Order: sequence, then structure tokens, then C-alpha cells
Amino acid sequence: MRKELPMKSFEYGYLLETPISHSLLMSVRALGEYRGRQRLYGEQSPEVLETLRKAAMIQSTESSNRIEGIVVAPDRIAPLVIKKVRPKDRSEQEVAGYRDVLSSIHTNHSTMRLSPDLIRNWHRMMYRYTGEKAGDWKTKDNAILEVKPDGNRAVRFTPVSAMATPQYIKRLINLFSDAMSEGKTDPLLLIASFILDFECIHPFMDGNGRVGRLLTLLLLYQNDYQMGRYISLERIVEESKETYYEALYKSSQGWHEGKADLRPWWSYFLGMLTAAYKEFESRVGVITSARGAKREMVENTIKHMPERFRFSDLQRACPGVSYPTLKRALADLKRRKKLRCLGKGRDAQWERIGS
Repeated sequence: MRKELPMKSFEYGYLLETPISHSLLMSVRALGEYRGRQRLYGEQSPEVLETLRKAAMIQSTESSNRIEGIVVAPDRIAPLVIKKVRPKDRSEQEVAGYRDVLSSIHTNHSTMRLSPDLIRNWHRMMYRYTGEKAGDWKTKDNAILEVKPDGNRAVRFTPVSAMATPQYIKRLINLFSDAMSEGKTDPLLLIASFILDFECIHPFMDGNGRVGRLLTLLLLYQNDYQMGRYISLERIVEESKETYYEALYKSSQGWHEGKADLRPWWSYFLGMLTAAYKEFESRVGVITSARGAKREMVENTIKHMPERFRFSDLQRACPGVSYPTLKRALADLKRRKKLRCLGKGRDAQWERIGS
């Protein structure tokens, strides 16, 4: 059995002594400026924000589960998230459980206290519809595996042992809370480091990635970084999944021995947040009035899609917008000669003109 050693991200000033580049410093500064501007958009465009919030809720639930191979039919995801239908199979049950935890964070984040019990309760909620016993720390050692191109599996990282997991989680939370209170490091770097350590502990047999992404949202919200409410961070992670896993891998090497390099993960984490804020401002900034906000959001989404796309692609990109509104938006763009339709029926392709 491997001898357990103290994790080093928050131990003995390890994090404080990690040098950072000018680009990382500028990223932290830029994100602080984005955070300041988000309040202005909230005052000016409440209807727009509500539309974005509904879309992000759907995309976050879908993407965070799909990263882990949990997939449901595209026409079922929105009804599941808004609770218009009941889950009908195991994948839908897990999606519904994630939805419930995500919704509770959106509603109650200001009163939630980070603790082992909170994390275990989230895990229990994630599996509440499956009938599976959940909410307990792992009872046997686990490993993070990599699937090779030939189908064989290799151990990518060996997490903390099952026996040591409860004490590691408790200590991680205490050290993180102390570091937050001391205020010697920017909260974004502390949050990123907390998530890295959580994933290195890997406290459950299953569901660690999803719980880690939920913890990311909670800690960001509690530090007034609200973009995840309107732009799905989970979708951005899914779209950069290879980079996400590679950054986690690089920063986990030497973690048990206190020799991990936190910077690859910091860089990815800050880049992910920056991408979310840029998308947030591009979506909100182009909408000129509350009236017709959804129509304008659809038009802006189309500008960022491939030159040719199908109606189903647009539906997935705008999950908070109704079918009739999407159809009217397409018809309007066609009338204004900004789009042309290349066929008939729902599978017809649409093409931007002059792009």
C-alpha cells in the first residue's frame, strides 16, 4: 500500500510560492474587470439574462453528463431540465439528478456552506432517481484510467486511498477556507487549486468529475463570478475536453509527493472562464433591447455557427428558445437575404449569405 503524504496545493505555503507568468497575472486582472461589468448587464437586460440562464441550465446539464458518457436524446434534454417529463432510463435519471443539484446551487449558493456533508449530499442527489446507494465516500481504492487507441486501458493517475479519503476531504476544505480568509492569493487561483485537489482525491467511485464541476460553480458564485449562470461552463469544458484532461493530468503529476506544477491547470481554468465571459459579453452586448431579445440572440448565435447548418443544430445551440421563435428568426433572416435555405423539411441545410 502506498504511503499517504500530505497534499501540497494548500500545505506549507506551496501555492503561495508558485511563480506565475505575466499572462496568468493578466488573465486574473481581466477576469476581475469582466466581473465588474457583469453587474451593468444585469441592470440593463433582465429579459436577455433570463433567456441565457434557461439555455445555460440546459446546456450545463447536458454537457457535464455527456463528458462522462451519459447521453440522452436531444429532444428529451430540455423537457427533462424544465421538469416537463420524468426520466425513463438510467441516463435520464442521472441527468435529472444533476439538474436538481445544479438548480439548488443557482437558487441557494449564497447560503450553502462548503463541507464534506454538502458534497456527499450532492452525490446522493445526483443518483436519487436511479435507486443506487450514493453519498458515501469510496470504500475501495480507485484509479483514473486512460483508454488507448487500441482499446487497452492504462492508469493515468492513482488517487488517494479509500481509507484516507475522509480525512483528505476534511483537510482540503479546512485549508481552502483558511486560505480564502487570509486573502493572500486571488480567489480564482484558490478555487482552481481546490478543484485540482478534489479531483486528485477522487472521493467517490463514480461521479467525481460532475461533482467537481458543480463545486466550481458554487465557489465561483460565492465569489461573485456569475458568468456560469448565463454561459454554460460545462459546455466550454466539453468543447475543450482534450485540453481539460491534459491540464488536469499535467498538474496532477507529482501531487502525492508535493511536487505538482499547478500552472497548467491554472492556465486552463482561467482560460475557460475568460472564454465564458467573452461569450457572455458578445451575446448580451449585441442585443439592443428587451423587446425581441430572443430573436436577436438567435441571430447572434447563427453568426457564430458554421457557414452551413441544420435546424436541429440551431435548436441545440439555443435550447432556451421555442420552436416558433426559431422558425420566425430563420424566416426573417431569409427575407432580409442573410440566409438561404438549401432544401425542404427539418433536415434542410441553411447557409449564411455574404459570410
